[in-house]
Amino acid sequence: MKAWVRHLNGLISVLTVSRCPLCERPADAYFCTSCARQVQACELKGHKVSPGEDSLCIVAWGRYTDALKRAIASLKYDNHPELALPLGEWLAAAWLELPQRPARLTVVPIPMHVSKQQQRGFNQAELLAEHFCDQTRLPLLRQGLIRHRETTAQFGLTATTRADNLKDAFAIGKDCLARSPAPVLLLDDIYTTGATVRSAAQTLRRQGIRVWGVAVVAQAALDRKTQ
Repeated sequence: MKAWVRHLNGLISVLTVSRCPLCERPADAYFCTSCARQVQACELKGHKVSPGEDSLCIVAWGRYTDALKRAIASLKYDNHPELALPLGEWLAAAWLELPQRPARLTVVPIPMHVSKQQQRGFNQAELLAEHFCDQTRLPLLRQGLIRHRETTAQFGLTATTRADNLKDAFAIGKDCLARSPAPVLLLDDIYTTGATVRSAAQTLRRQGIRVWGVAVVAQAALDRKTQ
């Protein structure tokens, strides 16, 4: 084999090596072995249904901290939509481990405003919901809700300000207008104060649609700034 061909093949090999989105080291899967271990260390043990406000139940795969926090940020802000697959499947596994769960639910992902989704290129909640539903076999209504009012980022806002920021942000989407679905399971990447979920649930309930609760990849521990 000629030297230039060997060099070209070597360059192609280097350029096509999969890199871990969290540390840039070579990775055979979505994360390198070390980062995968760190992300999975954030998993909550003994998955269960937790009570939330407004009679909403919460199911979370992990704690919103450390490597899981970085993985979600990489998914959303570093253009790594492929990370929705392992995260969505881990959430599905947590759901299927629940000793008692409703048999008939319809999954509705929390929507993004169209301008933000166009800027990002995808809605992470919808991608997570796709992989979640692939594993759980629950029906998915991609357009169950729409976000018809653009809101400011929730990060750093107090609980009261978050609620005001999301007031009337959602509207019923065409999928829920076309038919009355089974009780809804909302799906999102993160649960912090619950303001987003409550606003979405209120929109659905005004339409006469029951909302069971929400499934999230990560649940944050509230600090004093957000209470």
